[in-house]
Formats: sequence, C-alpha cells, structure tokens
Amino acid sequence: MNKTEELTSPLPNERERESISKGQGESLFIIKVGGAVVEDETQLRQLLSDFRNIEGRKILVHGGGRRATAIAAKLGIETKMVNGRRVTDAEMLEVVTMVYGGLVNKTIVARLQALGIDAAGLTGADMDCIRSHRRPPVSISGQEGTLDYGFVGDVDSVSSAKIAHFIEAGITPVVAPLTHNGQGQMLNTNADTIAAEVAKGMAAEGYDVTLVYCFEKAGVLANADDETSVIPLITSDSFLQLVADGTISGGMLPKIENALAATHAGVSRVLITHSTDLTARHGTVVKA
Repeated sequence: MNKTEELTSPLPNERERESISKGQGESLFIIKVGGAVVEDETQLRQLLSDFRNIEGRKILVHGGGRRATAIAAKLGIETKMVNGRRVTDAEMLEVVTMVYGGLVNKTIVARLQALGIDAAGLTGADMDCIRSHRRPPVSISGQEGTLDYGFVGDVDSVSSAKIAHFIEAGITPVVAPLTHNGQGQMLNTNADTIAAEVAKGMAAEGYDVTLVYCFEKAGVLANADDETSVIPLITSDSFLQLVADGTISGGMLPKIENALAATHAGVSRVLITHSTDLTARHGTVVKA
C-alpha cells in the first residue's frame, strides 16, 4: 500500500478493529508538552528534535495556554484561572480554538514535517476522536456558591481505534486540547486530561503505553525554587499529603490527578520530567 492509499483508506469499523494490530503489546510513547516549552523557540526546537528520535509509535499532545493568554490580552479579553484550569466564556473559546487548533497545532505539525515525521494535527472534533460534555458548575473549596467554567469539556469518550489507524499507517498524531460535544459545540479541554484519556484509550487497544508529561522543570519539585528537589515517586496516598501540606497546587494538580487516573486505567508508565528528557531517565514517577 502506498502512502496515498494509506491516507485514503477507510477508517475501521468495529469488526476491523481486531485486525489493526490491536496494539499487540507494541510500545507507544505519548508525550504531553506544556505551553511554556511550546512558546520558547529554543526549547521547542530541542523538544521536536528529541521527539523525532523516539523510535516507534508516538503521539504528541500539546498545550498553549500562555500563548492564548497573551493573544487574549491583545484583544482585550480577560483570562481567569481557577485551580490551574481556564474559565472559558464565548470570547475565550474563540481565542483558544484559534490558538490551540490553528496557530500552535499547525506550527508544530509543520516543524515535524520538516524533521521527516509524517504528522497530522487533530482536535477532538476531527474524526470524532474525543467527545466531551460541558462541565457543570462546581463547588470550589474555600469559596461560596459554585463556579461555571463555561465552555470547558470533560471527556466522555476517545475513538482510540481511529487513532490507532493513524499510528499503524505511520502517521504521528499531534493533538490539540480541544474537544467537541457531538452537537457542533467545541469545548476547551485541559491538555493533561487529553493526554491521559488518549493514553488510557490506547492502552485499552493493547499498546504498552508510556505517558510522559514534560515541561520546563525537572519533575515535581518539593521546593519550587530548588530544581534539585525533585520528588522521585508520587502515589495516590502521597499525593493527598502533598496537596494537604501545600507542596502541590495550581496547574500541577490536574497534571497529577490525570497521571494517577492513567495508571489506574492500565497505562504502563507515567512520568513527569523536563522537556529535554523525553525518555524519562529522571524526573517524577507516578504510580497508583
């Protein structure tokens, strides 16, 4: 089958799913990279070069929140964050859809093509890959009433067989943190959640999945001002203690919550490490 035939071949139905490798224990790296790295030219260049050097099947999931915040500010749109998550009204949804699904995603795809990786940029709406529902208002600890996060999606399903079809065709998915509700509504969805949900789906397909959250730090730090204070291991029990004593807060909360959920769902390895250590020789290991 030539490359054109691969790209135009129909996506699998339920019966065909069993014939597309079903993972068969094949190694799959899912790398999630944070916005601070994506928006720094030097760090991004190094990251994509290292990503190219990972052998075998792989998926890249990216953020881009800092770029969205900067562009929103230029447009006079206020950014509001609660517990590391972005409140997304209608105006902010337009910004993140343009930035995540367009500017950031396609820039990364173009850079990977230049490095010889046949990449395809995806949002959750493409091929109905990731469907979600709008998050209902929630209670926030220490605050009165409830908070409506707006057009923020909580994932309901991942079409992992369709993603597997891409991978087995030699195409590397580059996934933006956007989903849809199946009724035409785009939803902003935390990139750490996207990475964990995709990892869980691909593990269910039979892949031996390593999920790596990489960013500008060496791992989860016991002291934010000390790069050497990496916590080597976080478990469900130790996480609760680290949250209670204030060691872990803000944007690190959803990252570790999603990492733990992935380990509970059959993902073989979950690591949080620096963007220059994609194969995770160092950093923080997360286990159930």
